[in-house]
Amino acid sequence: MTDLFTNAFGLHGKDIWVIGGAGYLGQATVRLLQAAGASVLCADLDDRAATFVNDAQLAAQVTPASLDIRQGAAIQQFVSEQLERRGVPHGLVNLAFASTGKKLEELTEEDFDEVNHGGLTATFLLARQVGQEMARLGRGSIVLFSSMYGSVSPDPAVYQAPMNKNPIEYGVGKAGIIQMTRYLAVHWGRQGVRCNCLSPGPFPNPAVQQNESEFVERLAQKTPLGRIGQSPEIAGAVAFLLSEAASYVTGQNLFVDGGWTSW
Repeated sequence: MTDLFTNAFGLHGKDIWVIGGAGYLGQATVRLLQAAGASVLCADLDDRAATFVNDAQLAAQVTPASLDIRQGAAIQQFVSEQLERRGVPHGLVNLAFASTGKKLEELTEEDFDEVNHGGLTATFLLARQVGQEMARLGRGSIVLFSSMYGSVSPDPAVYQAPMNKNPIEYGVGKAGIIQMTRYLAVHWGRQGVRCNCLSPGPFPNPAVQQNESEFVERLAQKTPLGRIGQSPEIAGAVAFLLSEAASYVTGQNLFVDGGWTSW
């Protein structure tokens, strides 16, 4: 029975690339993937990945790397170099995101375009380059990140001053990720590559949890479960979609939102 479970949910012998792996949700994801037996490439801006991997003492299974996903040329160079060093990954996870945090009335044309380049265009470039190599080998799993705000609008009552509503360009980009997931799942399905995405609900980072307790409570009360999410709860969903337990799951958008979008 142990072998059956391990074969279904374990990631031994798998190489997984996690982009945005040093962020709040990324760190929990990297920790769980390495605990499940995967070799992990953890990429983030500047030296964030190296600092995280060193502080968490994960260097035995986790390799840090620097990547600014907003730069198309940087994506191409990064993927080419890592393919040469590590080979084609079994899994790709992209948690990178972009947002201005501005009010709708303040958003400029340049702001809107820049955010959706970093969120949508960059995701497409990364997934296409890696996915093509996966398809060539006839295997692979891609996990993209949308959001509950890719499917529903923010409730103004939750975002009382000093909080701003989740910005429009973020939600528009995350809606695009859901469609990109479906498209890539169909495009590479016959070549054995799966593509799914996650839509997290309220997962405020530790600083927000510490400094904006009233806002966090309003988020919690918006969910049927009556609480915000904790980062390991995202990590578990990622690990599932990468594992053989999800071998017949593709083109799906999995809400991990405490039921936020259920009412």
